[in-house]
Amino acid sequence: MTNTTTPKGKKKAVIANITFIGMFIAISMNNNDGPDIFATKHIRHMFGLFILFICSQVIVAYVSSALGDIILLLSIILWIYSIVSVSQNKEPNIPFLSKKFQQWFTFLE
Repeated sequence: MTNTTTPKGKKKAVIANITFIGMFIAISMNNNDGPDIFATKHIRHMFGLFILFICSQVIVAYVSSALGDIILLLSIILWIYSIVSVSQNKEPNIPFLSKKFQQWFTFLE
């Protein structure tokens, strides 16, 4: 079931979820146009997934290729899940991670 009303800031949230570069574009848009709650939550969420992706690459290079690949696959699955949730006008809702991303990345508004 999808939410029929389009939340304010959905355009920024979609841009943030399209690519990792789009996340930085959405951060700039959110700062220039005034922060939207919906967009800010998705930007923080994508920033967390970006950090998870970077960690997977560091783990591949320095720790374990298999473990890094598992974390990479997880970050890709969560990214796809995030794209689906923003298209359905839902806030990020990955258990544990979404809540932590909102707490850790409060500097992104």
